Amino acid sequence: MQTDALAAARSRIAPAYDAGLFRESGHAVCDALADHLARSLGDDGPVLNWHAPADNVAAAAAALRGEPAGSDAEVAGRVRGLIEEALRRGQNLHSPRYIGHQVPASVPIAGLFDAVGSVTNQPMAIYEMGPFASAAEEACVAALGAKLGFPAGTFAGFVTHGGSLANTTCLLTARNVLFQNCWEEGVPRSGPRPVIVAHGESHYCIVRAAGLLGLGTRQVVKAELNDRRQIDPPRLDETLTALKADGVPIVAVAAGACATPVGAFDDLNAVADVCEKHDVWLHVDAAHGGAAAFSPTHRHLLAGVERADSVIWDAHKMLFVPALCAFVFYKNRDRRFEAFRQEAPYLFDPSDPGLAEHDSGMKTLECTKRAAALGLWGTWATFGEGLFRDLVDVTFALARSLYEKLSDAEDFEPLNDPQCNIVAFRHVPAFLKDTDAATLGRFQHDLRRDLVRSGRFYIVPTAKDGVPALRCTVMNPLTTEAHLDELMDELRTRGRRLGGTG
Repeated sequence: MQTDALAAARSRIAPAYDAGLFRESGHAVCDALADHLARSLGDDGPVLNWHAPADNVAAAAAALRGEPAGSDAEVAGRVRGLIEEALRRGQNLHSPRYIGHQVPASVPIAGLFDAVGSVTNQPMAIYEMGPFASAAEEACVAALGAKLGFPAGTFAGFVTHGGSLANTTCLLTARNVLFQNCWEEGVPRSGPRPVIVAHGESHYCIVRAAGLLGLGTRQVVKAELNDRRQIDPPRLDETLTALKADGVPIVAVAAGACATPVGAFDDLNAVADVCEKHDVWLHVDAAHGGAAAFSPTHRHLLAGVERADSVIWDAHKMLFVPALCAFVFYKNRDRRFEAFRQEAPYLFDPSDPGLAEHDSGMKTLECTKRAAALGLWGTWATFGEGLFRDLVDVTFALARSLYEKLSDAEDFEPLNDPQCNIVAFRHVPAFLKDTDAATLGRFQHDLRRDLVRSGRFYIVPTAKDGVPALRCTVMNPLTTEAHLDELMDELRTRGRRLGGTG
């Protein structure tokens, strides 16, 4: 009976692994995705398919309660139907009217390379489990590190799951370097409490990292900014001098290239001078702006990045590959094992220690890690590095154009002179010219919600000086000047309706 039951179970399992059925279903999925891309790239339909969360959860739950598909044709049809349902209810980043978060309209073919790692399941804690995925990651690390200006053979790097984890890993390394026995014994419990000095508008993950590292979220000192919202080097010098005089250990200075709110790039050479003067670890969050290294026009924004002790760079932002693919770099390759000092004999083979250089599990928080670099590797190998230069140049130029349009309009107020592809602004129609800050800010929130739920455009909220505002990140190279004009007209029309004047 047990043998019969196992045989029956195997027969039910078999279709899930059938190569022919996968081929048929795969064609159905590619067709559905290609149709979706054609609609989105052709500027057809809404950007955000807005449904209330409860409606989407109900739809997803209903699918789980359905009867299993039977024949091969039914399976392929079911797969396509489920994919299409997800697309109908999702966010269409490939629409040229998506001008929102720092998440790109990824190069579609990059997703095919990502699929290789997903379908064949190449976890990468050790080289043996994902040998070519590991090799592709190493090749990308070497190529990107060279773009940052690190001399070959002197630096180290790897991929991890997102910028937040990458920043945390770098700051963990800095903490362990500062406190040599901290990994084993914990953060020192006596004396002044250590701090991280961070760009005053750094990503919230820096504060999270301070909590995770046992420093405490209140131990992040905000570096003072200049009028371009960059770290002010003279005042940074004063801050570090005062902290040192009080005996406060400084884990790191965390600079931005660029900081999230308005895309401000710190003067990294000037910040590095201050850090070197005080012998403090310099970390650079280049999650968004690292791609400027590919552009001769914009490379100057990263001048001095090669002096940083650690750098992060998200390929799933301005290198336009699917999330998540975040790179960590250490200027000194001897630091590559400092974050995690553990032994795992069931994973790492002491009989072949040379392979440890190619095992990512000793460098990252993850044990099982997806083959995250395959999308970047495949895109680079297919289209060449010139694609990344063009993606940076086109999207940065579009943001500059939007800024100029906003500056020329009487009813818009740009809030930053963009260094990259991020523009913050407010719509200030005539009826709000003399209103108070609270009313002006509430109008921006209401305007954005109305616009986004209409599906016509997707932009995001921000704030300046505590007053809400609007923010665009041009993350689709197929966005045009005409789309930017349409955005402003759409905001005007909806603003009049909200204000009861149209």
